[in-house]
Amino acid sequence: MQRDGAYIPFAESGSYPIRPGNAVRPLVDGEPAFREICQTVDAARKSVWVTVAFLKGDVQMPDGRGSFFDVLDRARGRGVDVRALFWRSPEQEKEQPGIHFPGTPEQRNWLRERGSRFLARWDALPKKLCHHQKSWVIDAGEPEEVAFVGGINLDPGSVVVPGHPPRDVGNLHGNIHDLYVRVRGPAATDLHHNFVQRWNESTERGREDGVWPDVSRADDLPFPTAPSSPAGEVAVQISRTVRPELYTDRTATPGGRPFAIAEGEQSALEQYVAAIDAAERTIYIEDQVIGSPRIVDRLDRALVRGVEVVFLVPGQAHHEFAAARKDERFKPYFEKLHALGHFDRFALVGIASNVAPGRYQDVYVHAKIMLVDDVWATIGSTNIADRSFERDTELN
Repeated sequence: MQRDGAYIPFAESGSYPIRPGNAVRPLVDGEPAFREICQTVDAARKSVWVTVAFLKGDVQMPDGRGSFFDVLDRARGRGVDVRALFWRSPEQEKEQPGIHFPGTPEQRNWLRERGSRFLARWDALPKKLCHHQKSWVIDAGEPEEVAFVGGINLDPGSVVVPGHPPRDVGNLHGNIHDLYVRVRGPAATDLHHNFVQRWNESTERGREDGVWPDVSRADDLPFPTAPSSPAGEVAVQISRTVRPELYTDRTATPGGRPFAIAEGEQSALEQYVAAIDAAERTIYIEDQVIGSPRIVDRLDRALVRGVEVVFLVPGQAHHEFAAARKDERFKPYFEKLHALGHFDRFALVGIASNVAPGRYQDVYVHAKIMLVDDVWATIGSTNIADRSFERDTELN
């Protein structure tokens, strides 16, 4: 990306190439984002494919559309091919029940009782690591193909209006700031490819309880064979984190090259580092954590060379981050993070709603975005944390 001699490179590693000719639109906060996603699902003619991380089954979609499952069932009822790829974590379900949809016997009985006929597979990772991607691909491979990628979870605290007026929430994560981005054009084909790769090699696909409704109907999908037509003027690259040995199929995305996915992918990390290193004037970040020493080092170097950095975080930190702050093993890292505050050009900020004079309600920043020099941005599911850059499954 060229601007007055400055160059912000794209990732050189990874599955997906730079794609010119896209139309992109950020969708800020859950209510507007899910309104547009649901409207697009309602208009789907061929297919609706979604990757799901965290999900509370009773979450309501905007404008009286009912639950997430109601939206899928209605599309399936019109003859649309509807598929959901869910994360399965028995450890997470035992520790925090009800925050994702691991396909327990009770959940499968509930799907049976409601007559749900969409197709589903489950995908697992070791321990509590997360398949953290949040994406929708609608009418994949068709002229009207639209895709969405971002970080917004399917929970009541996330389906909120912009501006975040105070809510009677009673918990930390009751009013959440987050984003999706709508993509049309050739880059949507890479989101199509990502879904097919994960769907076809989902870890639980051979288990009776790892598919819905059964193995024969929740069948494999073909990879895309041609990129979607140009729809705008924006250059886009899809970046990811994929752990080694999860998937093996090297089938290239259309116009791309075969990628050794069995070795894993860290193009999201590469892209963050490259963009920070290339910044000349400004870096604006929104994220729920600052948990990567490599990124803190890069931000320090950027500040030394005169770049202004603003980092928006939750005013009340994520509980795991707060616990790490008290752990002596992480003291050197937090000292390094603290040192950023010595720069006048660095601001660490939170946001809150005004409840009454002198009273505020924290707005939990769950977004994962970075904007550099007003010429380049990333939006997705990837936290600025080594876990997201190396071990969870992510998509930007």
